[in-house]
Amino acid sequence: MSAHSANGSSSSAALPKVCVIGAGSSGIAAVKALRDRGIPFDCFEKSDRVGGNWVFGNKNGMSAAYRDLFINVSRERMQYVDYPMPDSIPDFPHHTHIARYFDDYVDHFDLRESIEFETGVQHASRRADGVWEIALDTGETRAYDALLVANGHHWDQRWPEPAFPGSEDFAGVQMHAHTYIDNSIFLDKDVVVLGIGNSAMDISVESSYVARNTYLAARQGAWIIPKYVFGRPVDQLPNNPRIPFKIRQRMIHQVIKTTAGNPERFGLPKPNHKFGEAHPTVSGRILDRIAHGTIQPKPNIASLEGEQVRFVDGSSVHADVVVYCTGYKITFPFFDEDFISAPENHIELFQRVFHPELDNVFFIGLLQPLGAIMPLAEAQSAWVGDYLRGEYSLPDPAQLRRAIQADQAAMRKRYITSKRHTIQVDYDDYLYALAQERQQGAQRARAHGLALPVEPRASSAVRA
Repeated sequence: MSAHSANGSSSSAALPKVCVIGAGSSGIAAVKALRDRGIPFDCFEKSDRVGGNWVFGNKNGMSAAYRDLFINVSRERMQYVDYPMPDSIPDFPHHTHIARYFDDYVDHFDLRESIEFETGVQHASRRADGVWEIALDTGETRAYDALLVANGHHWDQRWPEPAFPGSEDFAGVQMHAHTYIDNSIFLDKDVVVLGIGNSAMDISVESSYVARNTYLAARQGAWIIPKYVFGRPVDQLPNNPRIPFKIRQRMIHQVIKTTAGNPERFGLPKPNHKFGEAHPTVSGRILDRIAHGTIQPKPNIASLEGEQVRFVDGSSVHADVVVYCTGYKITFPFFDEDFISAPENHIELFQRVFHPELDNVFFIGLLQPLGAIMPLAEAQSAWVGDYLRGEYSLPDPAQLRRAIQADQAAMRKRYITSKRHTIQVDYDDYLYALAQERQQGAQRARAHGLALPVEPRASSAVRA
């Protein structure tokens, strides 16, 4: 199959040929950016449809969506800039609204035929000349000049490390939040949910309506943010990135304390950090359910003992089900681990996109904002597209390295140590910084004569 150009016809060899891995929310943004710029590409998606994580029951097995999932980011903060969500969609959409929106997006921009469905990437290797060889699960191997990775980071389950003592002999059910479908499994059961993030809050709330008892075990504290503040979605409060973070932090911290109160008032652990120094939890229902006694807060699990769960404070409860909301690993199964990997969820990239040593691999949507990834992935995709056309130039290698090191140091200084905070960004700050960098890089490109940073060398041949 020939690569797609801006008009859907076979492309010339004037621009590098690109492979896009994944057609989730980030992958489809990348496809549109490449198509808009006339850059030839192939996009491979393991499933039979677009939408990735937001497709409930996705046949690729990688979706974390459950039956009653509603997003905790407002509609206006998750929509693509060039394709707003209709006003008929609620402020905080259900997963079916979001999946339909992605379908409408690819159909509106006529992208569907540019994606090869039910085709997975088994292996990606880079030859000495820089050309990528992409082995597909169809048995084919194709060659590309550049690789865009948009395989998501909410699918490879991270279980408690190490496992709790007695977990191998626990009489009840142990499950990861990724496999949760609906609360029917909790009916008349004693349920322990471990975690303090959005999934833990949502699942414990759902459990509280049907379970005999629901216990929320938290390993550490977190700030709980309501979905609405002052009658508006909380993520639409003013957050000017030109104002120093410390000033904004104090203002937002006071708003949260005023509206939701301190978490410890509800029996939850006291956060060991100020607002903005860890990923907060957005929930409009958790404090209400705790206040009504239908969810009982507990400290971290110490051990599992037959049918009992013992906590670090010495208390214990009967449990039929334990749900681990312990996050995910950042994994690239198509790369050799000693080539590109993210041990302990740590990977160093320029602005979360560009690899410092490989000039033709890019990561789209590999970040964790307080807000939705979609508009950020859209901006990243346009940025990479400009780069591949020679309309953006990176800083020199030394500057690039210094920028990455400064970013890593700032993240370590600001956020509490956690595998969750290795790819954290502030939504507005990131978009602002990215716009500035794109402008500076465009100036560098003009000064360099708009030369292509990635030469079109890949053969269009397909070999079995």
